[in-house]
Amino acid sequence: MYQTVSTVGLSREEWLKMRKSGIGGSDAGAICGLNPYSSPMNVYQDKITDTVEDIDNEALRQGRDLEDYVAKRFMEETGLKVRRSNKMYRSKEYPFMLADVDRLVIGEDAGLECKTASAFNADKWKDGRIPPHYLIQCLHYMAVTGKREWYIAVVILGSQFRYQKIVWDEQVIQKLAAIEGAFWNQHVVPREMPQPDSSKACDEVLDEYFHMAKKQSSIPLVGFDEKLERRALLLQEMKMLEQEQKQIEQEIKCFMQENEAAFNDKYQIRWTNVDTTKLDTKRLKEEKPEIYQDFVKTTTSRRFSVKAA
Repeated sequence: MYQTVSTVGLSREEWLKMRKSGIGGSDAGAICGLNPYSSPMNVYQDKITDTVEDIDNEALRQGRDLEDYVAKRFMEETGLKVRRSNKMYRSKEYPFMLADVDRLVIGEDAGLECKTASAFNADKWKDGRIPPHYLIQCLHYMAVTGKREWYIAVVILGSQFRYQKIVWDEQVIQKLAAIEGAFWNQHVVPREMPQPDSSKACDEVLDEYFHMAKKQSSIPLVGFDEKLERRALLLQEMKMLEQEQKQIEQEIKCFMQENEAAFNDKYQIRWTNVDTTKLDTKRLKEEKPEIYQDFVKTTTSRRFSVKAA
């Protein structure tokens, strides 16, 4: 059902390169449009490039460092035993699907995914809920390994521990495999970039992928008249809605006058004093040009604009 490659002794760079050869569990949610931090374009760019970008931050590091703790809490709560797999799995039926799982459950046909979350995201786990991209990640692992159950455990930092069991759903797993297969065969293999999805992650990919414009270059604009007309209509509607929003806020401010807060059983309004300190760059440039030049930094980006012909 699957092939395995040992990850024991692999450097992080070697592990990241191995992940480029297929779709992993953390890629699955993005491909399905369910990951708020990534997009199909992000995954596409990662798979087609040779360079290995080891993105890291404090949140990711804490997640890795606390993985052992989450696994231990899971064993305490359930009485089950888990172990590391130390392998990269590749599905034989769907060879584009990879899995690098956190833990396997001893004595059960199951695995375990370990997560950490901040207290600000506690509501996403409330009442047994699982964030959609994490649910898809677990279903992806089940599709690759063939295991009929998967547990997901989360420590909400400074607050609580929770876990849920996910059971095999043939219809959903077949659909997921079809979506990932279409992505791999229609985009990654032929090097065809996926369509934009309006996400911030998509913006970041476009800015990086097409970072510099060729000076004085232009092409005929074909096939976008209807969409640009729709864009103009949306902008007009957004402006009207913003004006309505602003008027409501102004009416409340007139009601509040000098008071800092207003409240009732449904709403709490605060209109507070905020001190802001800004560097007067114009004055600095005029009076201390040598200091200004020492600290000024020039960056290049592309500005998008639309004008009627």
